[in-house]
Amino acid sequence: MIALRALAAALGITVCLVLAACGDSDAPERTTATTPALQLGPAFGGMDALPGVLTTPPPWAANTEELQQRLRKIGLPALQAEGQALHIHQHLDLFVAGKPVTVPANLGIDNARGFISELHTHDTTGILHVEAPRVTTFSLGQFFAVWGLRLNRNCIGGLCASGDKRLRAWANGKPVNADPTRIVLDAHQEIVLAYGTAAQVPKPIPSTYRFPEGL
Repeated sequence: MIALRALAAALGITVCLVLAACGDSDAPERTTATTPALQLGPAFGGMDALPGVLTTPPPWAANTEELQQRLRKIGLPALQAEGQALHIHQHLDLFVAGKPVTVPANLGIDNARGFISELHTHDTTGILHVEAPRVTTFSLGQFFAVWGLRLNRNCIGGLCASGDKRLRAWANGKPVNADPTRIVLDAHQEIVLAYGTAAQVPKPIPSTYRFPEGL
């Protein structure tokens, strides 16, 4: 092995990768942390027609009064307990005119009627919980449909593009130049939605979030 390294050095050839592939026990294991590429699914249309959808300015409540009817409309189950087959989390930051807007606690949870959606929140940190009894993909549009808060390319709630004000989106610090309802939810994403002028965009845009241990 030493002779092979000396020969490689003499010839100006890098052999570390070859050696690792041949099982060199001295070569350290290398891992690289990468951010998954953003996935986009189909846009979520017909948000305005959902039962109890909010088309008002903030603040926005958890809006659970017609949650069960919305779940039926969008084809998601009303569970008796959190699913375990798929268990991932994202963080959502909302800004209007440069100021943070609270994502409410217990969104997607109807304690009075005793059921929970696969997409929900537990507190006001902005952490989104995806806890489903099946392995599938969910979108930001589905999350907002569960919330019953209008979201499309131009509007969030009662705030729509007008003049130099518009809705902008980012995922992991990168701009999303598409309808934000198309964002496919992935583990430990940082999603930002900001409505307002270009001058009111938060600086810097949050690109990561420190999730609590175990999430």
